[in-house]
Amino acid sequence: MKVCLSAFADEAAQDFSGQIAALKEERIPYIELRGLDGKNVSEITFDEAKRYKEMLDEGGISVWSVGSPLGKIGVRDDFAEHLKKAEHIFRLAGIFGTQKVRVFSFYTGEPEKDEAEVFSRMRRLVALAEDCGAVLYHENEKEIYGDTAKRCVKLLDAVQGLRCVFDPANFVQCGENVEAALGLLQSRVGYYHVKDALADGTVVPAGEGVGYLSRMVAGIRGDTVLTLEPHLAVFEGYAAIDRTELKNKYVFDSPRAAFGAAAKALRKILEENSFLEENGKWIK
Repeated sequence: MKVCLSAFADEAAQDFSGQIAALKEERIPYIELRGLDGKNVSEITFDEAKRYKEMLDEGGISVWSVGSPLGKIGVRDDFAEHLKKAEHIFRLAGIFGTQKVRVFSFYTGEPEKDEAEVFSRMRRLVALAEDCGAVLYHENEKEIYGDTAKRCVKLLDAVQGLRCVFDPANFVQCGENVEAALGLLQSRVGYYHVKDALADGTVVPAGEGVGYLSRMVAGIRGDTVLTLEPHLAVFEGYAAIDRTELKNKYVFDSPRAAFGAAAKALRKILEENSFLEENGKWIK
């Protein structure tokens, strides 16, 4: 069984060259793209993407997924413009050499009432992605339709072709029992985000919260990827990707130091679960 590591490297550095350097220093061979030199991945041009791909190739880093903001609008917000943005992102994914695009399921204060609209929008996103050669992975996130494990299951059942990325800290911050959520979703998870939190929502290094990170890793039964998303320091650009306040238990000297602490905590969990590091992969 093989586990590979990825990361949202914009939490280590805003500049893209610094992100690549941090990944190499922490022995993380993949990146989940989100912020590049202060711009969201959805805002870059195709020519810029080609230049960034060259930098990644030179640094020996591969793109695991595009961490897009798709689905992070209100369920009643304009969808035509969102579809235009989606097509642009799906084309970018192809330039970066990946099919995977992380998405969300729309902000709603009345998820049951808005369910049909959510399903309709997600089906249209999946259809467009398929036309562009992309595959969508839904992330559970605070205040969207799929912020509980049960609604994630309903969404996956209703939208053929949609896949799942599991974020334990987001479930904690929504008041969900993460162990129960794992029971419902683990067989359907395409990959995992590594982020932990205390019961009050405070973000902590992996293994220090109630996100059952060790239990999550112990339950892995096939090859997969763990994407590090520490949120241990208020990195530049956070306000643009999440509308809730970020609470931290620890204070670090820099985003790079926070990123390093998060990577170290993840490696510790892997080692405790009998994974051995071999040539950039973790084998069990």
